[in-house]
Amino acid sequence: MSETTRILVADNDEDILTLVAFRLERQGYEVLVARDGAEALERARQELPDLCVLDVMMPKLTGYDVTRELRADPRTQEVPVILLTARVQEADVRSGFDAGADDYVRKPFSPQELRERVAAALEKRRAA
Repeated sequence: MSETTRILVADNDEDILTLVAFRLERQGYEVLVARDGAEALERARQELPDLCVLDVMMPKLTGYDVTRELRADPRTQEVPVILLTARVQEADVRSGFDAGADDYVRKPFSPQELRERVAAALEKRRAA
């Protein structure tokens, strides 16, 4: 990889944000962080990450809202989005995919599962 892959991680739970950022940094990714949906959307538009990992339930804008906004913007519409959430009802999962998410990871999650989902989403983007 000639250029570092940048991943935006947004979660209002500081412990989860720190854990996810740490795990992704250990994999060699550059991690951008946001603590609410509005900050996530602003950072995504400014820094154009290669992938977003968004909590669903955040202040200001939900992960669904951020995903819809990213999909509506030509500059960010192709950025893969993984929603990370404890909301595991089928309707919640459907709402995430309806908003335009590429994948959905349920909390609690294993670091290996997150790593595999991130790698798969990035590979799918590169292949497109």
